Amino acid sequence: MNCKVIAISDGDTFTCLTDAKKSIKVRLAEIDTPEKAQPYGQKSKSALANFIFKKIVTVSSQGNDRYNRTIGAVYLDGLYVNREMVKIGAAWVYRQYNRDKSLLKDEEWARAARLGIWSQPETQIVPPWEWRKAGKALQQAVQDSKSSLAATASSSCGAKRYCTQMSSCEEAKFHLKSCGLNSLDRDGDGVPCENLCAR
Repeated sequence: MNCKVIAISDGDTFTCLTDAKKSIKVRLAEIDTPEKAQPYGQKSKSALANFIFKKIVTVSSQGNDRYNRTIGAVYLDGLYVNREMVKIGAAWVYRQYNRDKSLLKDEEWARAARLGIWSQPETQIVPPWEWRKAGKALQQAVQDSKSSLAATASSSCGAKRYCTQMSSCEEAKFHLKSCGLNSLDRDGDGVPCENLCAR
């Protein structure tokens, strides 16, 4: 399939328009590039743009991924773009999906020459699949922390729901503010349980 590249999402994903004016999102096969927020992410995106933006490319489809993007080997005037991204140090070989073992030699060469991502400090050279995994772990930790806080608030709130169950104004205020028991403040003036707090 031939199409004109109309947008670059990141270093390994772009959108192109076919002759029939159909828009297709393409993910370069067998390589993975830094995420946008990751070190070298923007440079990798620029590298892909320099190769193919506003140009006619040939995409050899290898199917679709779970995001319904076309996975493809991409060629520009006979040049294998996926390989070129690895050779200039703008992409890793995506170990999990790699079928072309010769790409690993290109990656080794780019690494030895300290090109692109390989020119960065060692601490910034993190494969994107590890970066994404770390991000998911962080998101899960934040979610677990929120759940733990909610459980703590819930356990300290207990089963009390009515003013008649409160032993003091302070306890009623705690249940109004921390436990969200708005029913304790019937007139909406911010003072719960008037019989306790208006004394």
